[in-house]
Amino acid sequence: MTVEGTTERVLRLLELLQRRPVWTASELAAELDVTNRSVRRDVERLRGLGYPVHATAGVGGGYQLGAGTRLPPLLLDDAEAIATAVSLRVASGGTVAGTGEAALRVLAKLDQVMPPRLRSEVRAVHTATDTLVSPGAEVDPDVLLTLARACRDTVRARFDYTTMRGDAATRTVEPVRMVATSHRWYLMAWDVDRDDWRTFRLDRMHDVTATTWRFRPRDHPDPVAYVQESVTSSPYRHTARVLVHAEAEQVAAYVPPQAARVTPEAEGRCLLVSGGDDLDLIALHLGRLPFDSEILGPPELREAADRLARRLAGMATANGADR
Repeated sequence: MTVEGTTERVLRLLELLQRRPVWTASELAAELDVTNRSVRRDVERLRGLGYPVHATAGVGGGYQLGAGTRLPPLLLDDAEAIATAVSLRVASGGTVAGTGEAALRVLAKLDQVMPPRLRSEVRAVHTATDTLVSPGAEVDPDVLLTLARACRDTVRARFDYTTMRGDAATRTVEPVRMVATSHRWYLMAWDVDRDDWRTFRLDRMHDVTATTWRFRPRDHPDPVAYVQESVTSSPYRHTARVLVHAEAEQVAAYVPPQAARVTPEAEGRCLLVSGGDDLDLIALHLGRLPFDSEILGPPELREAADRLARRLAGMATANGADR
């Protein structure tokens, strides 16, 4: 076999090892249409180039691409390259501080080496797409990494925290999971001092450190559901409860998960719970839903809905008189 053929096969082997955690020699030989001996030679070639290919014997063993001292080049097929480029374009307007610039740098590198046929497809997508960047608060990437490690290693974290009222305090927590909405990041954790579950916004944290104090994980609520409940009701003066005459899936299509919690009730009915400081604004958003609904509470929300209905009726009457 020529040098070009061997190189192409070794690159193909690298692509296979990146595709799945473990391959047996026989599986790789079948994919590459070579003998097991050739697979072993190609694995040694990869190791010689600095790729950490591990081999384990026995049932369930095989070849596995490990983590090295530096990130190796990734081999992407056409669909993966297009998906990566489009995702990087979206990430360039993200809420993690510094990642937007990093995403643009990676996108430039990818564009440089991408075949012309794929480059034209990606550029066609970019040309036809605009990104509406939400006014979300940026998060320090070091905060993300510190908390992620604390969650993984089950060690307590400590940070200075500023509440929505402007109060500052040092908090010690047992972190469980980070949850991202469309424009903010939250941490669900057990607050050691308050002896209860709490939700914290990452953009309000300062001087975040992971301690060496390990903890035993507690039984905990579903992090996504808990954070959703916290951000849709707890921080606000008012909590609206509305019975909507539609299936939960239909209503959820009109309501972002960070704005309201939608749960099924009887057939064809669901309960919508949402928080806010302005009842008139809540009534306005409820009025935009294309479904019949009943306000269960608070009573002041019914009054706000009545005021909105009278204003809209007056607007319609005035427009009719002008014609």
